[in-house]
Amino acid sequence: MCLYVTWTDLSRMRIPNLSVLILIAIFAVAGLFLLPLEVYAMCWVWALGVLVVGFLMSTIGPIAIGAGDAKFAAALSLFIAKGDGMQFLVLFAGVLLASWLVHRIAGKITLIRKATATWASWEAGKLFPMGVALAGTLILYLGLGAAQI
Repeated sequence: MCLYVTWTDLSRMRIPNLSVLILIAIFAVAGLFLLPLEVYAMCWVWALGVLVVGFLMSTIGPIAIGAGDAKFAAALSLFIAKGDGMQFLVLFAGVLLASWLVHRIAGKITLIRKATATWASWEAGKLFPMGVALAGTLILYLGLGAAQI
């Protein structure tokens, strides 16, 4: 789902609701079997809080965060261990900076630009497809967790 979100955000500057719902469904089923009930319930409370904060930020305007980004952030927050919140935010900051830089550099490379000429993110001006950074951070976070680093 993270790779799909990256693709759609780069190409259309949109995160489809279906991808958010699929991510939520994955957690809803897997979490029920893999987590203690109290932890599982708190994940939903945490995600609701992330959603509320995200939507409040989206009312400031798309420069702060888009509504799709807010929904995706809430869905991916289900997968973050609550003791890892600060570590996840630090990881996100690094991935955000790196993905923004790579996106800006790639946009200046003629071969890449021609191959992806229809991508909306090239013409978005100051806006950045935040789903790229959110998805990349979740992939990296889960990968590091799986490797137990």
